[in-house]
Amino acid sequence: MSTMQAIEISQPGAADVLRLCERAVPVPGPGEVLIQVHAAGINRPDVLQRMGLYRAPADASDLPGLEVAGTIVGGDVGDSGFKLGERVCALVHGGGYAEYCCAPASNCLPAPKDWSDAEAASLPETCFTVWSNVFERGQLGAGETLLVQGGSSGIGVTAIQIAHALGHCVFATAGSDDKVRACEALGAERAINYREADFSKAVREYTDGRGVDVILDIVGGEYVAREIACLADDGRLVLIGVLGGTTAQIPLAQILMRRLTVTGSTLRPRSDAYKAQIAHALRERVWPLIDAGKIKPVIHQTFPLAQAADAHRLMESSTHIGKIVLTL
Repeated sequence: MSTMQAIEISQPGAADVLRLCERAVPVPGPGEVLIQVHAAGINRPDVLQRMGLYRAPADASDLPGLEVAGTIVGGDVGDSGFKLGERVCALVHGGGYAEYCCAPASNCLPAPKDWSDAEAASLPETCFTVWSNVFERGQLGAGETLLVQGGSSGIGVTAIQIAHALGHCVFATAGSDDKVRACEALGAERAINYREADFSKAVREYTDGRGVDVILDIVGGEYVAREIACLADDGRLVLIGVLGGTTAQIPLAQILMRRLTVTGSTLRPRSDAYKAQIAHALRERVWPLIDAGKIKPVIHQTFPLAQAADAHRLMESSTHIGKIVLTL
């Protein structure tokens, strides 16, 4: 097949700028495999790209989509251990909203055998992001505690489950009582409705004044000062989003006196080699937890590829719990 159906961004704007189109099937390069896509995850960067607020890297497809699940149908499997016809899920540089997508073989992971394609597609972006930021950049260690902001988001439900499965005490914030209950059902020790309570005070109360060791934050803005206030001595604040604003007032004296770290990262611009390291760590540390049933898929809703605009509207409503996925 030389052509495929895909979703393109016709121009920056609201969800209805997403259009079904026909494109040439991409050609994999060295070290890349061609995946026949059966499902593709929706992520916040897709929405920002559609709005014109997040430019795709120059070497990436202009089509949105950062994670897929499907079958390897061509390309260069190299020494990855994968073979043609194998079901995989993959972190991709773009182009996931399509019938076919290229991915570095090193950034693929086996699709969990008991998970559907839609469930498998919910894994890569969130797992890569959580592992690289919570466990590598944030250095969450044995016996330490984690606070997850936006615990009911795709990133949030993944962070809660991985940290809980690895034996950590996890706290989370969410915007409704239903989302609070969902976070606690996934393993959060306590979840806090940030619309009704000050999460910083609540965390200090729940930890007997000590605070938490690591915070994973998708908000930024005015949250930062309050997060610093509820960090334990030597704590780490890891920023992965700025939904609440790109500037913040930071109490520098607290950082000095209590040896705090404020850091952050974005995943998409990182090299394939770096992402391959994360894929290896996930296969070693997280995939066994999935196989053991300690981490479960949390899919809020699936949409056919042609209804990508509806999927984006749901993402923007922030009423969902877990992942939104396109199916093909």
